[in-house]
Amino acid sequence: MKIFKKIIAAALILGITGGAAACGNSAGTSATSGQTNTGTVSASSGTASDTNADSKSAKKAVKIAYLPITHALPVFVENELQDKAGNNYEIELVKYGSWPELMDALNTGHVDGASVLIELAMKAREQGIGIKAVALGHKDGNVVVVSNKINGVKDLNGKTFAIPHRQSSHNILLNQMLKNEGMSISDVKVVELAPPEMPAALASGQIDGYSVAEPFGAKSVAINSGKVLFESNELWEDSICCSLVFTDNFINNNKEIAQNVAANYSEAGKFIGSNKEKADEIAKKYLKLDDKVLDLSMKWISYDDLAITQEAYEDLSKKVVEFGISKTPPTYEDFVDPSLLK
Repeated sequence: MKIFKKIIAAALILGITGGAAACGNSAGTSATSGQTNTGTVSASSGTASDTNADSKSAKKAVKIAYLPITHALPVFVENELQDKAGNNYEIELVKYGSWPELMDALNTGHVDGASVLIELAMKAREQGIGIKAVALGHKDGNVVVVSNKINGVKDLNGKTFAIPHRQSSHNILLNQMLKNEGMSISDVKVVELAPPEMPAALASGQIDGYSVAEPFGAKSVAINSGKVLFESNELWEDSICCSLVFTDNFINNNKEIAQNVAANYSEAGKFIGSNKEKADEIAKKYLKLDDKVLDLSMKWISYDDLAITQEAYEDLSKKVVEFGISKTPPTYEDFVDPSLLK
């Protein structure tokens, strides 16, 4: 199995090159104009299996969908450090502006895989879509952010709280937080907002709190318009949020390539932990963050071990049922493919 350990030293010496244009300007950029490492990819350009074969090259283009969030950093790092000369594939990152857009591309085969909220992928699998989770996106890295007027969970009674999607670990964190205080979801007004909208909504008083993927929690804290009420590990130990998923079609038709992509992804997670300066440089390229927001965001997250354990997944499955997020989540055996990381 070919991994990119051998190029890490060179990357540290030479630095990571390339313009920020490859990433777009904000989370609102649509996939129809989203940049990849090899050019522009349109969500309507056909299925991934139709479009990623290059008759002039033995390399296979592997299209990976993402939203510009800190939780997708291993995908960005793998893309920047991929050994283009030695690998039998080349990653093409495709940026989306919302989870529904990304899931539509994934479910219809326009991409080969994605860094995505695991609950969304679980729901797709539950509905018969051929998707498998390969690895975690990160560990921890979610916070409950509230306005400076909120001093405890009880203060959220009757208030407005935002989550990015009903099918999310942020919904679980909200439910768990309320449960711990003897409250229920009916005690707050829950709204779904796009992640980039949440800091402004909190600052303007439209919402009183939120939980969302980073760096959008850190943005409110950095400008003192909000504060952290809880970090995710205080509410849910070994929580699962985002994951790297592949389509069944991609895995079944490209087993060796899928293994190589997964192995390099795992190495990218380890690279982040041991090479902070370069990891931060890559994060800034894709996320357009200032140092204060990035440092705070990265303080809450780790990427060192991205394997999805059966114990952690089964705990997640119990919680999605308990909190009414899903009635019949897929089993670990049906949804998770740990073999690709071996």
